[in-house]
Amino acid sequence: MNTDRREAVQLARLMRSGDLTPVSVPEVAEEAIRDLSRAREDAIGDRQAAKLRLKACLRRHDMRSTGRATWGPAHLRWLREVVCPTPAPQIVFQADVRTVTEPTERLQRLDHELEDQGQAWRLAPVVDALQALRGVQVTVAVTLVAELGDLTRVDNPRQLLSDLGLTPSEYSRGERRRQGAITKAGNSPARRVLIEGAWAYRSPANVRRHLQWRLERVPQTLQDIRWKAHVRLCQRYRQLSARGQHAQQVVVALARELIACMWAIAQHIPVKPQSHLRMVA
Repeated sequence: MNTDRREAVQLARLMRSGDLTPVSVPEVAEEAIRDLSRAREDAIGDRQAAKLRLKACLRRHDMRSTGRATWGPAHLRWLREVVCPTPAPQIVFQADVRTVTEPTERLQRLDHELEDQGQAWRLAPVVDALQALRGVQVTVAVTLVAELGDLTRVDNPRQLLSDLGLTPSEYSRGERRRQGAITKAGNSPARRVLIEGAWAYRSPANVRRHLQWRLERVPQTLQDIRWKAHVRLCQRYRQLSARGQHAQQVVVALARELIACMWAIAQHIPVKPQSHLRMVA
């Protein structure tokens, strides 16, 4: 609370004129879930960097797997059987293999903890409801809600696009207005998992077994919203692909619509209101 009289009068005038915007301050539980989510992001980055180092080590010694897929069960069995011609490269190779397995094990532990800690969370009902959408597993839903907070805090889902960095960049000169790629100026972990989930809409609209199991836990109203979004996004992918647009651009466009579907679902989920709000000019 500000005790300066002149500033207090100015704040009161701004409040009366409606020039102050309420800003939500994350609670301790929300910060804890966000820390777990970002630790998971760090583990993913460490594993990716370790895989690149291991691939470079294999290329230096001209050792190539005969399998088609990398990092699958067959590829992992082949890595266990690799023997370098001399002891020194073998030591380096085994160290690089350990740098891949350690982040993988850490990632599995964090996934388990993220799911357990999220069950007692204030926004846990929203996380459960979002999993009715295709491509939105528990880690995707928890990461999005942990990074963005309560989706119903905005009046329009378009306001979430700037938080995600999905708004198109603009190059204007005089009367000429040109839009480019997305700005990527928002929350990168949330944007990454959202685009990762949007890739699931490349295939035709259907309900698979694991998705059917998640649908049994949500009411019929949310199932109707989910199916309408499901059909729309699958059709949208086919339409944009038929125009010759790159697959990555198409998926980014789907991600923009997917966050709007999530916002619509969150409107039907009652959650405990947040206790900490701050007014800013």
